[in-house]
Amino acid sequence: MSIEIREVQTKKELKQFVLFGIRLYSNHPYAAPPLLMDDMTVLNKEKNPSFAFCEARYFMAFRDNKMVGRVAGIINHRANERWSYQHARFGWLDMIDDLEVTKALLEAVETWAKEKKMTAIHGPVGFTDFDREGMLVHGFDKPGTMATNYNFPYYPEHLAALGYQKDIDWKEYNIQIPKVFPEKHFRIAKIVKEKYQLEALHFRSTKTLAKNYGKKIFDLLNVCYSDLYGFSLLSDEQIQFYIGLYLSLARLNLASIIVNKEDEVVAFGFSLPSMTKALQKAKGRLFPFGFIYLLKALYGKSKVVDLYLMAVRPDYQVKGASAMLFAELMPEYAREGFEYAESNPELETNQKVSTLWDSFETKHVKTRRAFIKEL
Repeated sequence: MSIEIREVQTKKELKQFVLFGIRLYSNHPYAAPPLLMDDMTVLNKEKNPSFAFCEARYFMAFRDNKMVGRVAGIINHRANERWSYQHARFGWLDMIDDLEVTKALLEAVETWAKEKKMTAIHGPVGFTDFDREGMLVHGFDKPGTMATNYNFPYYPEHLAALGYQKDIDWKEYNIQIPKVFPEKHFRIAKIVKEKYQLEALHFRSTKTLAKNYGKKIFDLLNVCYSDLYGFSLLSDEQIQFYIGLYLSLARLNLASIIVNKEDEVVAFGFSLPSMTKALQKAKGRLFPFGFIYLLKALYGKSKVVDLYLMAVRPDYQVKGASAMLFAELMPEYAREGFEYAESNPELETNQKVSTLWDSFETKHVKTRRAFIKEL
């Protein structure tokens, strides 16, 4: 039976596009489906400021008038300029276990990319590093997180069969939370604090956090992420967009911001209790009950804390600013009853972040991959 590819043209079709990815993993024990409203916002060129320098097209696959797959094609012109290449991206790739479906979807993106004079296509990646990226190739029996994709094992098999090769991997770790934080770490944190005149900030409201330090946090991310895979500098409009997406969810006792005497943010960590089960119950919908599940997860008890954002300014990495972060966060994790933390995906080439966990017991649990194909 032939496969028909249709391009998303209307808001109704965009909703259909988003819901397919949510419904494909309905009742799956390890997937953490996104909220419909979040993906509808990110994929909307009227709402996502990334479209100031990105363009995108969204394709859906049908067989017998039944939707069987979807994919987004993206060109980030700012990233292409930064890395001196002409690459298209694919993201939001989901499909049934049928190689012909996957082939038809990716060929649609490849054809568009060639029309745009692109020389290669890589993914899964989104508009920026703050979208879900990477395809799971190891750890299919582990729960995902709110910030990551989950996919069936046949996904990477399909890509390999279609000529896509590994570009780079991200690794994820479980980090054991010590019940008693070692005293030597407190001593080191105190020395660093006094020597470099640093201060750990605490907040009573997310509004104050976002207003006073939101831009400073993302300015730091622009510095720390500048050399990471496919990164493009965030504009002020994007920063405000991501402040709304990320910091509005902050649980204040699980966030740490370290500033110097000039009130510059030199390090920060942003974490949340695992939201996976709540997202599964919500099934992509915030209403009528989804927000209740999410609030219970945000302020309830969990064995797992997810490390969403963490960064240390390069000139403070050798000064030990990370010691202050851990001295703030690790005891708080223990008080909350967390047994382990799940790291955000870390590029296999990013030795600076991997060394952060040297003082803790860790276990490699998942690997995600970006694939590439020359056009």
